Amino acid sequence: MDARLPYIPEFVTVHLGAPGEDAPNVTVPFVEYVANVASSELYPTWPETALRANIYAQISFVLNRIYTEYYRIRGYDFDITNSTAYDQYFVDQRDLFENVTQIVNEIFDTYIVRQGSIEPLFAQYCNGTTVTCNGLSQWGTVSLANQGYTPYEILQYYYGDDIDLVSDAPVMNITSSLPDRLLRLGTAGDDVRQIQIRLNRISDNYPSIPKIAIPDGVFSFDTEEAVRQFQSIFSLPEDGIVGKSTWYAIQFIYNAVKRLNELDSEGITLSEVTQQYTEELGPDSEGIEVQNIQYLLSYLAEFYNFIPPVTIDGIYGPATESAVSAFQRQFDLPITGRVNFDTWDALYRTYLGFIETIPFQYIAGNILPYPGVPLRLGSEADAVRVLQEYLNFIGQTYPEIPPINVTGYFGNQTQQAVLAFQRMEGIPANGTVGSVTWNAVTNLYSDLFNGSRLGEGQYPGYEIS
Repeated sequence: MDARLPYIPEFVTVHLGAPGEDAPNVTVPFVEYVANVASSELYPTWPETALRANIYAQISFVLNRIYTEYYRIRGYDFDITNSTAYDQYFVDQRDLFENVTQIVNEIFDTYIVRQGSIEPLFAQYCNGTTVTCNGLSQWGTVSLANQGYTPYEILQYYYGDDIDLVSDAPVMNITSSLPDRLLRLGTAGDDVRQIQIRLNRISDNYPSIPKIAIPDGVFSFDTEEAVRQFQSIFSLPEDGIVGKSTWYAIQFIYNAVKRLNELDSEGITLSEVTQQYTEELGPDSEGIEVQNIQYLLSYLAEFYNFIPPVTIDGIYGPATESAVSAFQRQFDLPITGRVNFDTWDALYRTYLGFIETIPFQYIAGNILPYPGVPLRLGSEADAVRVLQEYLNFIGQTYPEIPPINVTGYFGNQTQQAVLAFQRMEGIPANGTVGSVTWNAVTNLYSDLFNGSRLGEGQYPGYEIS
């Protein structure tokens, strides 16, 4: 399940048997698949409104299977089966009814959703004679159509008044939701946010999984701990890293606790799949993400003379582009001067390689670099203890920053001090200490510490206002 809105696949791979049965797979165009199912399950002589209502349900059913990767996350190499005990009736290479095919060609990009949810409804249905169910009755639609019901009214009759039809959905190739990188400490992006949202929901059913305080798409200590606990519960290697096995296990359990493959699904809201991260940064980009890149580059420039100096100003100008190109050239990446996920991961891993050799112990006046992982509510680490010491020292000059108990745990006290510092420095006040906030804290701490060691009348090394 991608962290995006559903779409219509160009092709569907159908297993010609029950899920575990040794049977061939066939891949057919999506429109042909729906027309085949409709021709196999419905009678062409039925009223058109009944046919349309049934086809909407059939489209929604198969899209639910595809969007939630129902079979793929179970290790199968197909999207749906032709076993009516599990799925829909598909007859390979059968003749299709002309009027049914015409309707499918017209409405194949329309599906049912529950109001407030974005995933295609698991539109359960049955023939209504030999088999009955809680969903739509195929023969029952004929009776309703003869009474003058519209297709939408027929669907409401069976699925409730709180449904909508989404039309003109985009057509795209099916792609796996699995990221093409490992998710671990320090990685950031919408795929990380997706994992955080899922783990938080799963933790409602499995309370031993700790909540991630801020599902912001940044893989920090709390996300790592939640991943480790999930892995422990479901007998996965406890490395705190989200690879293929953990990704699909999280999706499997998330689908289960949300009942996404049931008629009474809890649903997925738009806010859960809204993309927040820019996949590539380049000239004309501005903001915190650019500052993060500049911070890493400026630090590495102290060790690698092939990286030109960079100003941490949040503006992706020629100097930043030149530094990125130099880094890419040295590390055998495509030389674009732009930062995509591959360049970011290489940049971050290189930075972290230096940081991992530094003991994070507070020594008065000593400036430590950004620890490489955002510090926020719930973090517990030596880097938090160092941060608390820095903020306490700054607070002696700036009383708007409240004092903190130096514990190494990032609790409410520390969050309030960070928020106060961010507001004072004009940094977006989110209570999280990333590279930009850390850099501002250490710069001010250094100025104040050095200033406190000067003799009377001695120039402090910076402008006094």
